This record gives sequence, structure tokens and C-alpha cells, in this order.
Amino acid sequence: MGDMDPHIFAVAEEAYKQMARDEKNQSIIVSGESGAGKTVSAKYAMRYFATVGGSASDTNIEEKVLASSPIMEAIGNAKTTRNDNSSRFGKYIQIGFDKRRRITGADTRTYLLEKSRVVFQADDERNYHVFYQLCAAASLPEFKELALTCAEDFFYTSQGGDTCIEGVNDAEDFEKTRQAFTLLGVRESHQISIFKIIASILHLGNVEIQAERDGDCCSVSPQDEHLNSFCRLLGVEHSQMEHWLCHRKLVTTSETYVKTMSLQQVVNARNALAKHIYAQLFGWIVEHINKALHTPLKQHSFIGVLDIYGFETFEVNSFEQFCINYANEKLQQQFNSHVFKLEQEEYMKEQIPWTLIDFYDNQPCIDLIEAKLGILDLLDEECKVPKGTDQNWAQKLYDRHSGSQHFQKPRMSNTAFIVVHFADKVEYLSDGFLEKNRDTVYEEQINILKASKFPLVADLFHDDKDSGPATAASGKGSSSKINIRSARPPLKVSNKEHKKTVGHQFRTSLHLLMETLNATTPHYVRCIKPNDEKLPFHFDPKRAVQQLRACGVLETIRISAAGYPSRWAYHDFFNRYRVLVKKRELANTDKKAICRSVLESLIEDPDKFQFGRTKIFFRAGQVAYLEKLRADKFRAATIMIQKTVRGWLQKVKYRRLKATALTLQRYCRGLLARRLAEHLRRTRAAIVLQKQYRMRRARLAYQRVRRATVTIQAFTRGMFMRRIYQQVLMEHKATLLQKHVRGWMARRRFQRLRHAAIVIQCGFRMLKAKQELKALKIEARSAEHLKRLNMGMENKVVQLQRKIDDQNKEFKTLSEQLSAVTSTHTMEVEKLKKELARYQQSQGGDSSLRLQEELEGLRVELQRAHSERKILEDAHTKEKDELRKRVADLEEENALLKDEKEQLNNQILCQAKDEFAQNSAKENLMKRELEEERSRYQNLVKEYSRLEQRYDNLQDEMTIIKQTPGHRRNPSNQSSLESDSNYPSISTSEVGDTEDALQQVEDIGLEKAAMDMTVFLKLQKRVRELEQERKKLQVQLEKREQQDSRKVQVEQAKNDLDLDQDADLAYNSLKRQELESENKKLKNDLNELRKAVADQAAQNNSTHDSPDSYSLLLNQLKLANEELEVRKEEVLILRTQIVSADHRRLAGKSTEPNINSRTSWPNSEKHVDQEDAIEAYHGVCQTNRLLEAQLQAQSREHEEEVEGLRAQVEGLQEELDRQQQTFCQTLLLSPEAQVEFGVRQELSRLTNENLDLKELVEKLEKNERKLKKQLKIYMKKVQDLEAAQALAQSERRRHELNRQVTVQRKEKDFQGMLEYHKEDEALLIRNLVTDLKPQTLAGTVPCLPAYILYMCIRHADYINDDLKVHSLLTSTINGIKKVLKKHNDDFEMTSFWLSNTCRLLHCLKQYSGDEGFMTQNTAKQNEHCLKNFDLTEYRQVLSDLSIQIYQQLIKIAEGVLQPMIVSAMLENESIQGLSGVKPTGYRKRSSSMVDGDNSYCLEAILRQMNSFHTVMCDQGLDPEIILQVFKQLFYMINAVTLNNLLLRKDVCSWSTGMQLRYNISQLEEWLRGRNLHQSGAVQTMEPLIQAAQLLQLKKKTPEDAEAICSLCTSLSTQQIVKILNLYTPLNEFEERVTVGFIRTIQAQLQERNDPQQLLLDFKHMFPVLFPFNPSSLTMDSIHIPAGLSLQFLREV
Repeated sequence: MGDMDPHIFAVAEEAYKQMARDEKNQSIIVSGESGAGKTVSAKYAMRYFATVGGSASDTNIEEKVLASSPIMEAIGNAKTTRNDNSSRFGKYIQIGFDKRRRITGADTRTYLLEKSRVVFQADDERNYHVFYQLCAAASLPEFKELALTCAEDFFYTSQGGDTCIEGVNDAEDFEKTRQAFTLLGVRESHQISIFKIIASILHLGNVEIQAERDGDCCSVSPQDEHLNSFCRLLGVEHSQMEHWLCHRKLVTTSETYVKTMSLQQVVNARNALAKHIYAQLFGWIVEHINKALHTPLKQHSFIGVLDIYGFETFEVNSFEQFCINYANEKLQQQFNSHVFKLEQEEYMKEQIPWTLIDFYDNQPCIDLIEAKLGILDLLDEECKVPKGTDQNWAQKLYDRHSGSQHFQKPRMSNTAFIVVHFADKVEYLSDGFLEKNRDTVYEEQINILKASKFPLVADLFHDDKDSGPATAASGKGSSSKINIRSARPPLKVSNKEHKKTVGHQFRTSLHLLMETLNATTPHYVRCIKPNDEKLPFHFDPKRAVQQLRACGVLETIRISAAGYPSRWAYHDFFNRYRVLVKKRELANTDKKAICRSVLESLIEDPDKFQFGRTKIFFRAGQVAYLEKLRADKFRAATIMIQKTVRGWLQKVKYRRLKATALTLQRYCRGLLARRLAEHLRRTRAAIVLQKQYRMRRARLAYQRVRRATVTIQAFTRGMFMRRIYQQVLMEHKATLLQKHVRGWMARRRFQRLRHAAIVIQCGFRMLKAKQELKALKIEARSAEHLKRLNMGMENKVVQLQRKIDDQNKEFKTLSEQLSAVTSTHTMEVEKLKKELARYQQSQGGDSSLRLQEELEGLRVELQRAHSERKILEDAHTKEKDELRKRVADLEEENALLKDEKEQLNNQILCQAKDEFAQNSAKENLMKRELEEERSRYQNLVKEYSRLEQRYDNLQDEMTIIKQTPGHRRNPSNQSSLESDSNYPSISTSEVGDTEDALQQVEDIGLEKAAMDMTVFLKLQKRVRELEQERKKLQVQLEKREQQDSRKVQVEQAKNDLDLDQDADLAYNSLKRQELESENKKLKNDLNELRKAVADQAAQNNSTHDSPDSYSLLLNQLKLANEELEVRKEEVLILRTQIVSADHRRLAGKSTEPNINSRTSWPNSEKHVDQEDAIEAYHGVCQTNRLLEAQLQAQSREHEEEVEGLRAQVEGLQEELDRQQQTFCQTLLLSPEAQVEFGVRQELSRLTNENLDLKELVEKLEKNERKLKKQLKIYMKKVQDLEAAQALAQSERRRHELNRQVTVQRKEKDFQGMLEYHKEDEALLIRNLVTDLKPQTLAGTVPCLPAYILYMCIRHADYINDDLKVHSLLTSTINGIKKVLKKHNDDFEMTSFWLSNTCRLLHCLKQYSGDEGFMTQNTAKQNEHCLKNFDLTEYRQVLSDLSIQIYQQLIKIAEGVLQPMIVSAMLENESIQGLSGVKPTGYRKRSSSMVDGDNSYCLEAILRQMNSFHTVMCDQGLDPEIILQVFKQLFYMINAVTLNNLLLRKDVCSWSTGMQLRYNISQLEEWLRGRNLHQSGAVQTMEPLIQAAQLLQLKKKTPEDAEAICSLCTSLSTQQIVKILNLYTPLNEFEERVTVGFIRTIQAQLQERNDPQQLLLDFKHMFPVLFPFNPSSLTMDSIHIPAGLSLQFLREV
């Protein structure tokens, strides 16, 4: 290929061969004017290397090298007047090869990107291609969010006029660019981010800047769509970018100023920002291309391709043209040194006689530019001057370089200068040099971009990037053999003020490039542009000569013509021209001698060639002569070879034709034979086909008939089966109807029978009860010594009756007052109506005559006005019609334009707004529901704890009542009775206990009392005692019957007495049978009760059955209690009868039996026993207690009714006053206003009623959920208790068996479990919970008791002992409750047990085996998980206990802080001297403290909160809970302070506002110092902050009112008005708030839907959340200290 005409592949091949042969790095320098084809030439060179070299690995690096070209062209090329695809930057592509000459990677360096093209394009030019490509693809769905339109709509792409290039499709090029990005490994997300940044630059160019104040300052409209799009695409704050686009910051040594900018300054700053963004993006893309082209393979050598801008000269040349021409000067110098100097040096080295030729050296021009105090140095020096200008710099150039031959000053300009380059003179205009050299971008704008929420945008502007792209790239592109370093050490950048200028960076990168080129072997490609009009097939000779002269080709030709342009090494010359050597000369081994003899024989003139040491040099044309001789030699040999070969070919052709003819004959004969055979075969096949076809047709006919028959049969059978099915279905339905009717009739009959039986039972029982009551009354009357005891009860009854009478009288008086008030109200309303009617009549009668006269005058004037009006209307209608036509046309056009604009805007905005609104609404709704549910649940827990406390208090009161003497039986009496009597008595106190239990059902709540175990135990005890009584009575009756049967024969004389005894015995036996039946009934009821409880526990998931089951339980309990009362009375009667029978028997044995004693009442005064009297006394006491309880209940109900009536009267009185006020106000208003006011009042009333009903419904729902949960818990407890008893029996039997055998186990490592005996459980709870103090565990692992308890639980789980787990957890929870109840005001103890309870809860979750809680566990921790039990319910109980402890902790902390708040926040002078002037007319409010000197300050609150924080942190409380604690405390501080501020007039002043602001700032500083600012505590202080600001704001003008309304968003309308009413000026310079200002505030705040509550609820408690916080400790690593006295625990 090197022997052909000049071609780009030939240069590339030469460089590749030299690299492979000499193992030296190569460079290809492509130069030429803009549009000459430099970029295409470099692209072809890289394509050659990619094809020849291939890839050294499977990464397809050669494809990536070629794929980088479309990207670089899109972001770095643009249309100019000279070239449609002009590269506006220089690049050096370094392709690396390994030892086998395969491509290992590539690296790209760029030089001097033309950033000014981003914001400005000349006529008939374009911006960079990527902008137009992105606009062409704006319709794609993935680019809808870019908000792009066509390129003509953007300022940065439409300055050059035409935005299209003929023959170029921007959309297709953009698709190629995206494919190249994908091939280079750029992710889709990064591509979208790149396109967003490019689109944001276009939007930035369209931002409209408006001048204000005579051009001194500017502003940007907040509704600017392009600015909104710019901020959205880059992810920056809109307000900050809007501010810093029009302002700049000036930093001095002492202060920082924010200064406004003029319109031109703002435009320049905006353009600078756009250029900087694009330059940073360009560098980022180049860097990522280099990363994609980099491979880990070692690079052996490289070939560099330099595609750099050519020499440029325009009508107006600026800083970019100066740098481009400076680079061309350096490249021309390198070319001169390589071509001219090295040419002459080679002649001297080869010892050829040669005369030196002078050539042009451009070193003086380079020194003028880059030497000390040259053009670039003076430019950098002027940039450092604070007020340097382009004119001053130009003047310095005139003064310094006026004597240089390469520098000239134009005649007609003082701001331009001329540099004489090697190619031409170029005049540069100094305007803009300083600004472009500084490349200034305001730091505030860069900081905004650094804070972008998009990572790519933030990464573009990090400070750790290198100052110049070439410097960073030089380290990557250096080969393994050449160490390239800068000739001058780089300056150390001290700060941002001394960053390197663009000129300095370009000069440094250019030096590095020259060092790289000098270290390699260069190859040159000179691109010549045929014409300037971009026309095809048109050659301009003058322009070609100009370009040849500019690139030094003519000078090279001149040297070549004067010397020896062609040269051959002896070896190469011999190999090529050996065909010209004679055979006898080839025998010589010396090739140099052979070459001498051949040349001397072929070329006669010895001056045409010279022999050097290693090469032969030829004059121009001699090599061509030798080539002609060589070609002639080859031509003669070729003719001889052709003659011989053609003869041989003809012979071969004849033989081939003969063989072909024989073959054709053979194949033709075979074809004829095969045709005959085929005909015979086809005839036979036709016969077979006919046979098969006829057979198939017959078969198809048969199958068709068969299918029709089968179908008819199927339909017929289906019809019959459907009829049969319908008949069966009707019979089945009739059977169902009969079944339901018969069942209904049977149920009705059963219900009627059951109802009749119940009625009979009730009647019989009522009869028996009346008989027993009559007997009891008679028995009670017979005891005369009990009358004195009843005197006190009668007095109490009389007193209660008097109280009832007094309360009835008060009720009557109150009702009379209420009726009087209502009557007066109606009378006043009627009077006001009459006065209003009278007033209207009086005014109407006097003015009627006057109104008629005025009416006639007005009619005359109206007629005149009508006549004039008609004339004017005629003229007006004509003009109006014409104007309407014009306006209609304009409105139609305007409407069309508006519709199009609105459609586009709506399409863009609606999608984003809808998505954002939906997401935000869903999130807010979910958060609100979660918070409400959490608060409801925690309120239930709080209510449960309160009810539990009340239950404990009631139990304590019951124990006290049992111990104190009263209406119940004396313990002494009871013991004496039990000792004296032979029969066990029924204790009345126990019956009272059951009554108290039933009363407890009504007090505490349905579920808790329904499932209370004490009631069941008492019932069981009562049934057992009744059975014992029954058995004993039965035994005694049997004894009496035996004795009486023996004495029947002996005592025949006493028949009357025997008859009476038989009747008594019959009566007693009948009662005994009834008692037995009733006992059986009670047992059955108890069994049914247990079954109902068990069924309810089994069906605890169905919540709708809970009220029915509860009612069943409660009814059964009440019935059981009533039955116990009846049985008790029957037993008493039976015992009295037995005793009386004994007495009669004893009396019958006496000699003189008394008939009156037998016939009198057994419990009369004559025969009253002490025991019987006491029994009767207790019966009377019981009835008295019942009467007293009834009277007390009636009195309480009466008092409640009276209080309710009083409250109603007060409410009616307030309502009456309010209605009177509103009535007076409505009289002053117009009728329409009255109607509107009435509607508004009605709406407010209805809303209040609706809110009250909602609160009532919520309370009922809360109670319902609470009762359901309690019912489930207690049913579970009953079930667990029964199961525990069964397990205890089986365990006892198992222990008895296990005691006989002892098994020895081997010692193992500690597995994180602790074993204890059942009897040591109480000791464990006492040492670890009840008696434990937090100080004893100082220095140990936090939450150590929780870990110990879990290890004990784990051992119980390990041995599968659910009773032990249940007992331990129950004892632990009860112990913790007992400790907290005992230390209910100890913050340290409460915090200690809150942390331990939470840790135990976390341990139960972490080791529960649930995968959701085991994500952070180690393998060792997973071994410590529970294996047998699911403790989910206990986790819920512990969670509830944690909530209770948290609430107690908050209560203690609030109790400590609340006395300090008012004094510290409002009264104490935190800023000395500020409140020295007190409000006049008010005395100083006394402090809440007893001693005024001991008032609290803010430091006291901070110290207290420090102690709280220290205690919670030391005890290992979760950080999330600590944050919630301080959020609650700060809310309490806010509420208490604000409430006092709203109630005290002496603190509503400007100084108090200042004190509050200072105190709040101190609290916020404390939060930040403790890293608690994320708790949301500051947000809870927002009302107090706004109140302090309200005290400090101006309160005069409507603008002040608007400011207050917009500021005080957390304060309600009532609170704002209250503070303004209470505001008190400190001195005469201030004024009070006027009433008009307050009314203005009220009018503006009228639309707010604020709550009617003035004061904040400082007792409000936020719902607490306990997030899961697993522990990193393993159980086997925990050590138990000896101070806990837990030696009985054994490690397993």
C-alpha cells in the first residue's frame, strides 16, 4: 500500500509498520483549515487501526474506539460558515497496543473547547449538534419531561438563523449517538441525566430577565416556565437560583455583602453559567469515554492521532482564534524541526556533499506569545488586577512589544493588535479577552448546583477535579517507555481566588502535547480544502496554494528540489531492483558493490545520485526512471509466460469439451429409460388412487349418517334426563319446604311449652319466696331486744327521706325559674317585633306625599333622558358593531392561541401535578390513619391501666371493709357460733362478697368482671359448702328417722306429737330433695358456664359473639347468686326447724307437757335460742343494708338528676343570652344579611352537634374495642388456668416417677440458658425485679435483667415447660407493675424498667424465629431462638406495659418540669436589662414559688433535662424512645408557656417576645448539642415561636395584618386576637393595638377552620412508637455479677 498514491491508509500503515518494526511510539498529525477534512481523516486512520490491530481481549475495544467518534462529534462539532461539521476543539487520541500489536485500549485528550458557541453563534452558523439532535427527538415519550420544542424556540439555538443542515437528519444522528453511549457502557439513567443537563442549558437561555430601578437591578419572574424547567431538570432549589441569578456576593475581610447586578451583568452571568455547565459536562463525557476505552491489559506501545484545529483568520478574531493560531505556531515549529532540520542533518550524517539552505523559523513569534512578559503573561497579569480592562491590556501590549517584528498596531484602532504568524497576518480585537481568560462563574451559582438532588449534577461541580483536562489526561496516556512531564512545574493553587486562567491551562496542555509528539515518530497528513463555497467538484487553485504555503508544503518542495528527495537503503534497493542485475553480478556477496555497478551501468550522469554510508540518494526523477526499466523487464517476462499458459489452456479446454459430450450422451439415454419406467409406474398408481378414493367416499357417507343418528339419540336422551331431573328437583324443594315448616312448628311448640314451664316455675318460686318472707318477717318481729338496734336505721331512713324532699323542692324551684326565664324571653321578643312594626309604619305615612311629588318630577326628566339616549344609542350601535367585528376577529385568534398554549401547558403540568398530588395524599392519609390508630390504642392501654388501678383500689377497700366491724358478722361471733354449733353455718360476709363481685361487674366493666376468676372460685366454694350442708342434714335426718322408728312402739300414747313430728319430717325430707335438685341445677349451670367460657376462648376470632356471650355469663352469675341467696334462706329455715324439733322432743319427755308450747310459733320469745336470735339479727341487718343501699342509690340518682337539670338551666341561660346578643346584632343588619347570618348560625350549631356526636361515637367505639380485647385476654387466662392445673397434675406424677432414677450428663459449654427450680421463682423475681436498684448495675451491660429473664425463658422453652414460661412472665410483669407503683415518682427507676421492658420485648422478637426479626442476627444468635413456644401474646402484653411505663415516665418528668416553666420562660430575665421598664398600671405578678428569690431560670430547666438525658442514655434506653420523650416534654413546655401568655396581660409585651425568642433559641441549641434536633421537638414549639414573633411585629397597617396572618399559621384565630388584645406597651414610644387592626385580623382569618379552643391541652400525649432494635450481644457472652445474689441460677 505504501507504493500507491498518497492515501490516509498508507500513512496509517506506515505508522503501524514502524511501531511494529522499531518498537517506537508513533504519532499522526492531521492539520488543515476548517472544513478541509481533518476529522474524517482521523476517523479513517482509527478505523484502519481498529481493523488491522483487532482487540487483545473479548471486550471489543476496537468497536468502542470507533463508537467514541459519534459522541465527540455530537458534543464538540458544530456548523460554521466554512464547514457543516467543524470540530470546535482539539483532540489527541492515543491508541495502545500490546507486544503482539493488538489494541489494548485508548485515551482521548481534548484542548480548548469553544465554550462561547454555547451562548452565541454568528449568522449562518449553529450551536453544537447535540442541542439540535435533542430538540429533534423531543417528541419521544422518554423525553417528555424535558419540556423541549423545536430548536427555533430557544435563544441559544436560533441566533444563527437556519437551524437545519442540508442532507443531515438530526433525529437519526441522535439515535446513533445514543447507540454509541450504550456501546461504551453508559447506563440509561446517566444518558437521561446528560440529556436533562443539555435541555436545562436551553431553558436557561430562554429565562426572561427584567430590569428594575433604572437598570441598577434585575429580577426573574417566579412564574417563568423556563426557570422552573431548568431547576426541575437539575434538581436545584427554584428560590435560590432565582435569587442568585440577579445578585452576587462580595466578601471582604470583615463582612459579606449581597449586591444586585445590572441587566447586562445578569445576562453575562447567565451565559457564563451555561458555558460552565456545558464545559463540565463535556469533560465528564470525555472522562467516561476514557474509562470505557481503558482496559487492565499492559500497554507496550501506542499510536497517537492528533486532530487539531487549523490556522484561522476571520473578520473579527477573538481569544479562541488567538489560542488556535498559537497552537498552529507550535505545531509548525515542530514540523520545521522535523522536516527541514532533520533533512539537512541526515545529509551531514551520510557524508554527502551539501550546501545549507535557509528556511523560515517561527521561534520569535512563539516567544512573543509565551515568553516572559509575552502576550499571555501580560494577559494573566491584567486578569489579576482588580479593575483590569481589555483597553489597559492592549495599551500594555503596545508599550511592551511595539518594537517586535511579529507585533504591529493597527492604524485605526486602539483596542486591536496584529500578530505576524508563519501563514499570515492576523488582527485580534482585544474586547472580551480578559473575561474569556478568567472564565468567571459566580461561586453562589456553583454551590447551588453542588447541592443538586441528582448525583450526576452534583458530581460535575466538585472541587476535587483537576484544573485542566489535558493535565488529568496526560497521566493516563503516558506509555510504559516514555515518562512525559511538564517543562515547568505547575503552580500551586492556594485558593479559589488564584485559580489558573484559560490561557495558562492551554499553554500547559500544549507543552505536554509537544513533549509527547517530540517523544514519538511523527507522520503528517495535510488536508487541503478545494474551495470555500462547499461546492462539489470545484477546485480553486489560489486557495490551494494559500493552504500549501500555510502548512509549509511549498517550503518542503523547495528543499526537496534542491537536494535528494528520494533515498533507498542498500538492502531495500537490492531487493527491489535485483531484476535489473545481471546474473554474473549476483555472484558477488557485497550488496553495496552490486548497487554501485548497477547504477553506474544504468544511469550515465553521476550527478544524479550519491552513495551515502547506509543509503543511496537520488535526484528528482531518477527513481521513476529506474521504475520504468524495472517495469519493461517485467513486461517482457510477462509476455513469455502468457504465451505458454494460453497454449496449455486451449489443450485443457478441448479435452474438457470431449468428456462433456460423452457424458451428455450417457445421461440422455438414461433419461429416456427413466421416462418409460415413470409412465408405467404412474398408470398403476392411478388405478390404486381410484380404488382408495371410491372407498373413502363410501366411508364418509356412512360416517355422516352414523353421526346424525348419534346426535338425534343424544338430544333425545338429554331431553328425557332433563325431565327426570326437573321432577327430582321439584320433589327435593318440596321436601326442604316441609322440613323447614315442620321445624318451625316444632320450635314454636317447644317455645310455648318452655314459656309455660318458666311461668309455672316463676309462680311456684314466687309463692315459696312469699312464704319464706312471711316467716322471716314473723321471726323478725318476735325478737324484741333487736328493736333498739333498728332505731339507728330508722333515723337514717328518715334523714334520707328528708334529703329527698329537700332535693325535690330545689328541683321545683329551678324548674319554675326556667319557665320564668323562657316566658320573659318570649315577651321581650314580641315587644321588639311590635316596636319594629310601629317604627316602619310611622316612617311610611309621613313621607308618602313628598315621594309622589318627587316621582312626577323624575318622570319628566326621565322622558327627556330617553329622547337624548335614543340619539346617542343610534350612533353608539354603529361604532359598536364595527368594533365588535374587529374584537371578534381578534378574540378568535387570541382564543386559538390561548387554547393551544393552555393545552400544551396543561398536558405538561397535569401529569406531574396529578402524580404528586396522589402520592402526597396517599402518604398523608396513611400517616394520619397510622397516628390515629396508634393514639387510640395507647389511649386504650392508658384506660386499661387506669381501670386496673381502680380495680386494685376497690380490692384494697374490700379487704378493709371485711376487716372493719359493721353490719357484717363479727369475727368473734362467727367463731363462737362455729364452736357452739354442731352444723357449719353459712357466712354472710361471703354472700356479701358475691354481691360486691356483682357490683364490681357494673363498676369496672363488662368483660373484666365477666371473666373474673374470683367470682368463679366463690361460686365453687359456695356449691361445695351447700353440698356439705346437704350431706350433714341428710345424715342427721336419717338418725332422727331411725330414733323415731324405734320409739314408735314405745310412745303410742303420744300420737298427736308423733303426727306433728311425721309432718315435720316429711316437710324436711321434701326440702332436702328440693335442695339436692337445686344443687344439681347449680352444678349444671356452672358446667354450662365453663363450657361457654371454653367455647368463647376457642372462637376468640369472631368479635360479634362477644356481647351475647357476655350477657349469658352475666345472667348466669346473677341467677347463681340469687339461687345461693334462696338456698341460704332455706338452709336457715331447715336448721331452725330441726332445732325446734329437738326442743319439742326434750319438752315431750317432761312429766307435764305443755300443749301451748307445741302449738306456738317455734321462734317465739319463749323458745328463742341465742344462735337463732343471732341468725335472725343478721337477717334483719341484711335487709337493712339492702334498704340503705337502695336509698343511697336513689339519692345519688336524684343528685345526678338535679345536677343535670342545673347544667341544663345554665346552658339554656347562656343560650338565651347569646340569642339575645345575636338578635340585637341582626336587627342592625339588612334583610339579606340577616338571612345570611341566620344560615351561618345554623351551620355552626349543626357542625358543633356533629362534632359532639362524632366524639360520642369514637368513645363508644373505643370502649367496645377495649372490652372486646379484655374479654379475649380473660378468656385466654381461664383456658390457660385449666390447662395449667392439668399440666401440674401430670408434671407431679412425672416428677414422682423421675425421682427414682438419676441420669448423669456430661458437662457442656454455656449455651446462653439459665435454669432455676420452680420454688426459686419468687426469689428470682424479688432479687431481679422487686428489690433491685439501678445503682447496683452501674458499669455492667445495659438492660442486664432483661437478658437474664430471657435466658430463663429460653431454658423453659428448651425443656418445653409452658407452665413455667407462663408463670415466669406473669410474675415478671406483676413484679414490674408493683415496683412502678411503689416508685411512681422516681424517674430513674421508671426509666430503668422502661429500658429493660423494651429490651425484653426486643429479645422476644429477635429470637422468636420470625424471619422478619432475624435479618440482622448472626449465626450464633440464630441458635438462641425459641423452639417450642410462640410468645406473640406476651409480646403484646409487654408492649402495653412499655406504653404504661412510658406514660408514667412522661408524667414524672412533666411533674418535675412544670413548676419551672412559667418562671424560667416568661418571668426570668435571660437578657439582662431588657425588661427593666415594666408596663405602667400593672403590679408585678407574684411567682408561683413560695420564696420569690428562688425563682427558676432557663438553666435550671436545661440542667434538669440534662439529668433526664444522662439517666436514659446510661440505662441503655433506645435512642428513638429518647427522641419521643423530649418531643413530649418540649410540647408540654410550649403548651404551658403559651397558656400563661394567653392568660396574663403583664407578659404580653415586646420585651417578653424578645426573651421568648432567646429562650427558645437556647432550647434549640441544647437539642442540637445533644443530637436531638431530629425528634420533632422544635416543631412542637412552633406556636410559641410564632407568638413571640407576633409580640415583636408591627401592628398598624393592613400590610402588617397580612404579614401576621401569613406568619402565624400555627396559632388559632382566637389565640392571635387574644394576644393582640392583651398586648401592653412598655413606654410612651409604643402604642396599643387598635380595635380596627384587630378587626382587620379577624376579617382576614375568617376563612380559617380553627378549633374553638383557646388554650392548649398540655396533658395531651403523642402516641409512642417502639421500633425494633435488635441487640448485637449473644446470650453466652453475658456475665451475671455476684451482687445480684442469683447463685441459684445454673448455667446450661
